[in-house]
Amino acid sequence: MNAEYINPFLTSLLEVMKTMARIELQPGQVEVKEDSLAKGDISGLIAMDGPELKGSFSVSFDEALGLKTYSNMLGEEIKTIDEQVTDMVGEITNMVSGGAKKILGEKGFEFEMASPEVVKGKNHVIKHKVDGPKLLIPFTCDFGQAVIEISFEE
Repeated sequence: MNAEYINPFLTSLLEVMKTMARIELQPGQVEVKEDSLAKGDISGLIAMDGPELKGSFSVSFDEALGLKTYSNMLGEEIKTIDEQVTDMVGEITNMVSGGAKKILGEKGFEFEMASPEVVKGKNHVIKHKVDGPKLLIPFTCDFGQAVIEISFEE
């Protein structure tokens, strides 16, 4: 999988979390993911479709980081993942993929994005929209972990 396609999503997640939630994430090592089990408690998933790029992107948060992100973005403490947190994860998914779309568009890669889906719960499954290999990139901070998954049709 081409790093030129992946790096804009990493850059965009770091920027969105820093500017919108005042949380600095530290990226970990890229891994190939073999299963569909999410590495977090709540995940946003969005499909991408274009002439050169077809794929899907997800971002998952463990509960602690999801709640802290919500608190930082909206100034309200919340104790459990509810509909408001679900909406926030959908918006973060949109912002990250939109930022990546802008970066990729500047390089000549165009694609459309569907509306994000949000799935929550322990051991939930992420169903990517293509059959290509899945890459997983973990991010850590003092409040927990976020994980990006990216899959592109080859």
